[in-house]
Amino acid sequence: MSENTPEETPDENEISLVPRNGLLSKIRYYFLTGLVVAAPIGITAYLAWAFIDTIDRNVTPLIPKAYNPETYLPFGIPGFGLVIVILFLTVLGALTANLFGRAFLRFGEKLLNRMPIVRSIYHTLKQIFETVVAQNAESFKDVVLVEYPRRGIWAIAFVTSENKGEIQNRLENEIINVFLPTTPNPTSGFLLFVPKRDLIYLDMSPDEGVKYVISAGLVDPNNGKDQNLQKRSRPVKGSRISDWNIEKPGSDEELP
Repeated sequence: MSENTPEETPDENEISLVPRNGLLSKIRYYFLTGLVVAAPIGITAYLAWAFIDTIDRNVTPLIPKAYNPETYLPFGIPGFGLVIVILFLTVLGALTANLFGRAFLRFGEKLLNRMPIVRSIYHTLKQIFETVVAQNAESFKDVVLVEYPRRGIWAIAFVTSENKGEIQNRLENEIINVFLPTTPNPTSGFLLFVPKRDLIYLDMSPDEGVKYVISAGLVDPNNGKDQNLQKRSRPVKGSRISDWNIEKPGSDEELP
């Protein structure tokens, strides 16, 4: 009687990227591989071209014909309108940086302050752009974990600033203004006022946090880094991940 040898079963954790046998399987594999390579490049190039073309179509007609090189050339210059916009904004910034420019800007803001609806829109947009453009702003340097929408469920959020207004005066704990983005569109979300002790500060940069949100968790910011680091204790709220007590790989000490 021959012994029945058990059939070897493939490891469930082993993932093979080699296409299965068969012409249709190989064609499908090669098509999906080409799609993964070409789609991001093509979409990025299309959006960049659409942005440049939109600016060119709206800015180039405003340039006097005597100063427009397309008047003397038999073909258009892609991106010429974008260059004009960049030069205009640079010159405008240089003019408003001096004493005369600041005085003229204050005079214009005084006129806007007399317009009930326009002044609210202007000051709101000004604060947003000043916060986003400011390189030294501390508000966009922190990515945190916050328990949302209920206890035990965590979400990625971004610290905007420390609350020092009426909300802080009416609450006992130190309050942090937190922006909780939505997936996959991080430009929309919720403004939360969270006690600092209830936040877990992460070491990832805001760019990595945005990628994490847009990809719905598919793009891991720690990809390529040491994945074997293990926490020996629960994270302490109000602290950074780098401050946790972690165990290096190869340690003889076992985790509880």
